[in-house]
Amino acid sequence: MSTLSWLNGEAFTAFGQHILWSDMIGNTIGLIALALGWRRSVWTWPAQFLSGVILVAAYSSAHLSGGIGKQLIVIVVALWGWRQWQARGGKDRAADGGAVTVRFATWRERGLLIAGTALGTAALGALFTAYPSLSWSPWQDAYIFVGTLAAMVAQARGLVEFWFAWLLVDVVGVPLAFSSGLAFSGFVYVIYLALVLWGMRDWWLRSRRTGSLALGGATA
Repeated sequence: MSTLSWLNGEAFTAFGQHILWSDMIGNTIGLIALALGWRRSVWTWPAQFLSGVILVAAYSSAHLSGGIGKQLIVIVVALWGWRQWQARGGKDRAADGGAVTVRFATWRERGLLIAGTALGTAALGALFTAYPSLSWSPWQDAYIFVGTLAAMVAQARGLVEFWFAWLLVDVVGVPLAFSSGLAFSGFVYVIYLALVLWGMRDWWLRSRRTGSLALGGATA
């Protein structure tokens, strides 16, 4: 049996739902990556990379092109984000217990994220609609695909808005995962929601603290 066949095999059945190994392992690593992101650890990126590689198999079994695209984006952006956080390493992490410093986005950055997400979703949704073989859920897939990219770009830049973006992606991702037969993804998204809210609060408070310290230093 090949590794891919094993990953797409059934691990167990719970509440009438068939749990795939790829769905379970990939999402468990994804949870670890999200927790590391909350801790602002650079190790969040290799964890996201590995989660993305495994979840490609899960989404391919469910024939979700948007889900596959989302994980391919995760893989590519995880490598870029890892490099970004390593480049910022020195002073930022040394001054904050080894963690990356975070902040709120400027209004210009927020506008670019929102506009890019809206245009990207419209373009990709139109493509999936024009070619139905690519996805049986074109607009949800497009939204998740582009929203994930926006969230990870915001995370790589250390923006608190990263958490808001993930929250908006999960609102669509949870019901879509259940309806696609990826039950473990749906269950894990409930835990994701708790971590997202917790991480959002932590980054929010830390960004305010960082801003206050910067203001104090400027007026000293």
